Amino acid sequence: MRNRAYPFYFAGGALILYLLFYVVPSLMGIYYAFTDWNSYTPEVNFVGLENFRTIFASGSSQNYLHFIRNTVIFTVATIVLKTVIALGLAVLLTWGIKRTAYFHRVVMYLPAVLPMLVVALVFKSILNPATGLLNESLRSVGLGFLAQKWLVDVHWALPSVIGVDTWRGVGYIMVILIAGLQAIPREYYEAASIDGASGWASFWRITIPLLMPVLTVTTVLNLLYGLKVFDIVFVLTNGGPGRATDTVYTAIFEEFSKGRYGVATTLSTILFFIMIGLGYFVIRLMHREAE
Repeated sequence: MRNRAYPFYFAGGALILYLLFYVVPSLMGIYYAFTDWNSYTPEVNFVGLENFRTIFASGSSQNYLHFIRNTVIFTVATIVLKTVIALGLAVLLTWGIKRTAYFHRVVMYLPAVLPMLVVALVFKSILNPATGLLNESLRSVGLGFLAQKWLVDVHWALPSVIGVDTWRGVGYIMVILIAGLQAIPREYYEAASIDGASGWASFWRITIPLLMPVLTVTTVLNLLYGLKVFDIVFVLTNGGPGRATDTVYTAIFEEFSKGRYGVATTLSTILFFIMIGLGYFVIRLMHREAE
């Protein structure tokens, strides 16, 4: 009995810290979502579902549903783009390029280690519609008609933020997928080649199914990151133009800055349950595909 309890002594400290700094604040946040907690009065009154009505009401002065929609669009787009591009790069740098594969891996992974603030500030300069490097380069090669007001046009702002975030995060996903590809035994491909299977058939029948557990991990990581995105949006556009790029977390930041803590914690609670539900759904779905 003592031998069984022995490992819990080591985990006890971590569990206590986890309870104090994560579980307890999360439960308190859920409670405050049902109150009128704010910075204007020390009193905290229970208001039931009033904060939820404020968020989901179509006539609200703050279109919170629009912020949720932007967050979902950002999350889905970055998951698809990062996964597809990272998988292509992982296959290329595992089975295609041989001599300089490690150098290319480092180059592709480098953006992932750069601070988000630095990346956002650099791209804010690059995507400047008047003097930015991207538009100047397009004009210099006769493609000025492709120049856009990337971060100040309501139609291009969100796709531009998605593009910048994809550029930064694709290398991180690529490294995880490379590890998954290298774990697949080569004997499977040799057997498929002997049976006359093409490279494309081997990719769909061998690589993708055996890589599904790794793809599940990367999808969940991208999902959790996308739903919590804040810093890159805040630095690049601050939610503009015209709130076209506002996400749930930028709205939460704004509500906290206004002292509307009850509404802010309600938004956090909604996002918390969305993350749990989507994460569980994605894991179950991809696990079923892997089986």
